[in-house]
Amino acid sequence: MRKVCVYGKGGIGKSTVVANAAAAAAKAGNRVMVVGCDPKADTTRVLMHGRIETILDVHARLGGRLTRADAAHEGAFGVLCMESGGPRAGEGCAGKGIALALKDIQELRIVEEFAPDLILYDVLGDVVCGGFSTPLREKVAEAAYIVTTSDYMSLYAANGICRCIRKYADRGGCRLGGLIYNERSAVGDESAAADFARAVGTRIAGRVPLDRAISRAEMRRSTVIECEPDSAAARAFEAIADEMLHGAETAVPEPLSTEALEAIGERIAAQFAQSEEGFAQ
Repeated sequence: MRKVCVYGKGGIGKSTVVANAAAAAAKAGNRVMVVGCDPKADTTRVLMHGRIETILDVHARLGGRLTRADAAHEGAFGVLCMESGGPRAGEGCAGKGIALALKDIQELRIVEEFAPDLILYDVLGDVVCGGFSTPLREKVAEAAYIVTTSDYMSLYAANGICRCIRKYADRGGCRLGGLIYNERSAVGDESAAADFARAVGTRIAGRVPLDRAISRAEMRRSTVIECEPDSAAARAFEAIADEMLHGAETAVPEPLSTEALEAIGERIAAQFAQSEEGFAQ
């Protein structure tokens, strides 16, 4: 069994990566389980072809008396889907949903009964909140991947996640499997993300191409693997799924200092200004 958590800045494409990698792995014959740990509860939308009730909402409705059928639902290619959920905006800590989901997984023996080959946790990248660091702190995963672009703020978030991974890896927690580079960015040059990866001691472990097939599939509430299996995006997600299933190269990252991170930011700004000047000409 391979247990992986996927982190990254909000809106960077984590849920897209997790859902499509899960579909690709399951289509290849693996048993796959996805746990959405983002309070938006949208990780499994394209796997379930719609939204499912969150763990928090099920507990509120049933008063805590859950069965596996209440908590987990079968989606595309047989992927077992769960959403932790979160409070309404401004009304509480999203970490409560993650903790409750992990508790239910253990008490309902979902992993033991389903026996997945791959478990994917989709986690919001703001790990300054203790709740979002739960998958790292509780050692529920053995490898973490960070979805990023070459934009400065996505690398800034990635550096914070590296700091958290480093903290818990030193205590026997999961290690960094690598970065997954998403081409969907105003900064189309991968070099800044590659520079960042080398600096923290990791690699670009996967790439998501700029492919309209992804948007078309999401509008249909479906995965690219189902809708456009011959697309460049589908091939990319298949490669990412293979990495998550079999990737053995992990590391304890060395997060960058503020000065080193700002230096990368200055290079990004210079490259962007150059490209804008060329476009104007």
